[in-house]
Amino acid sequence: MALRHAVLAALLDVELSGYQLAKSFDLGVANFWYAQPQQLYAELARLERDGLIAGREVVQDARPNKRLFRVTEAGLAELEDFTAASAKPPFIRDDLLVKVQAADDVDLGALIAQLDERASIAAAKIDLFGQLLRGMRGERTEEEFLRHGDRVGPYLTCMRGLAFEQGNRDWCQRAIAVLTERRRAHTRT
Repeated sequence: MALRHAVLAALLDVELSGYQLAKSFDLGVANFWYAQPQQLYAELARLERDGLIAGREVVQDARPNKRLFRVTEAGLAELEDFTAASAKPPFIRDDLLVKVQAADDVDLGALIAQLDERASIAAAKIDLFGQLLRGMRGERTEEEFLRHGDRVGPYLTCMRGLAFEQGNRDWCQRAIAVLTERRRAHTRT
């Protein structure tokens, strides 16, 4: 997947400025695609140049003017082609896993601290995803929303982000427990 497809998907529901797009990525899209704000601004320029989005200038009083972007018909066709193509299986590439791989030969205290930090970050994201999901479905149950909600795609990707972070948290907590016990057993001998 290219960043362009993530940006196009983020612009499906509403016109956004570059700043709003960066915030949207932080809250919703970041659970499956990460990008720096400067990458987003560069991608917006490429997408507009390629005719996949259209921008319009909005004049503001007491603030700098801003540009709002929306997906064009060509952008929708690009997304259609993208969704029709086979998706590559995901893979994990994580520095922390390299460190855990070396757990038998490194300082466990530092490693446990990093695992604890990762678990805390995952817990915060779990809370955020829970809030986002509740906000999207409103008063409906999850099953009602999944059957009858207007835009189910963002909800499903948020569910995946939630499951991913729950898995991260649970694995980190398990790894901490194992490494803590091994460190205790090693110091007793």
